[in-house]
Amino acid sequence: MFGLSPGHLLLLLLIVVLIFGTKKLRNIGEDLGSAIKGFRKGMHDGQSEDASSPQLKADPLQSTTPPPPTDTKPETGPTNNTP
Repeated sequence: MFGLSPGHLLLLLLIVVLIFGTKKLRNIGEDLGSAIKGFRKGMHDGQSEDASSPQLKADPLQSTTPPPPTDTKPETGPTNNTP
């Protein structure tokens, strides 16, 4: 396993326990487990939501604002009515 013998792994485990302590390691494990559980639940809820209501997703390329009004008056140039 990664070039480490079981003796080396045991030594690393002992050092980690001495540095952090058993209570701290237990709390880290619980926090990590609850974070993974919440992540999986969120992924599952997101997938079921996507499958049940695909109409709710908006197309990011489609604009929701109406186009600007166009001017329907014909342009008139300057009139020269002098005889």
